[in-house]
Amino acid sequence: MSNDFRTAIAEYIRHEAKPIEKYGHQPRLYELTQRIGEGLYDDDVVYAAAWLHDLGVFVGHRPEDPEALAKWDHVRYVCEQAPQILAEARFPAEKIPAVLAVIQEHQPHDEPTSIEATILRDADILEQLGGIGILRTVSKVGRDTRYSIFTDAVKTLQKNLETLPGKIRLESTKRLAEPRIAALKNFLDAVNSEAAGALF
Repeated sequence: MSNDFRTAIAEYIRHEAKPIEKYGHQPRLYELTQRIGEGLYDDDVVYAAAWLHDLGVFVGHRPEDPEALAKWDHVRYVCEQAPQILAEARFPAEKIPAVLAVIQEHQPHDEPTSIEATILRDADILEQLGGIGILRTVSKVGRDTRYSIFTDAVKTLQKNLETLPGKIRLESTKRLAEPRIAALKNFLDAVNSEAAGALF
């Protein structure tokens, strides 16, 4: 079977990812899944889940009203939209339920029940650590209701450092996480040292 569905899915997300920097998360995440999983999974399922899992956080797909946004279930939204997107991309129909299951279990608080979900969840945790994790969080300051000031971003990064490494499941991910954990710790140490108690 042709893999043209991969191009169709990637092009769909390239068009829909707003703000534009959100697009980079998808190709990075998929690349991480390949490094983590070492071929021991259904790559079609992981590819589709990696590219579609954050559709519900894009501008144009999520509510703009702060009150509605605070209650927004972006995973449910993705699972409602994904079957049609995948069908239009000519993704194998028999694999769509597996894609939805992976998306439903990709967040750090979830308990993944398949190797595909475990791999994607681990990869998504890596994206919240290190230099990329810093960029993704700090870029939201001033335009995301959760991050009005730098202190909000630093609190999230500190929480990530304290809680996310312990949620990683696979040994391959733990090895990849080591430099990212060190980078995040060094960054937070520098912020604490340089802010002189006046970080805003």
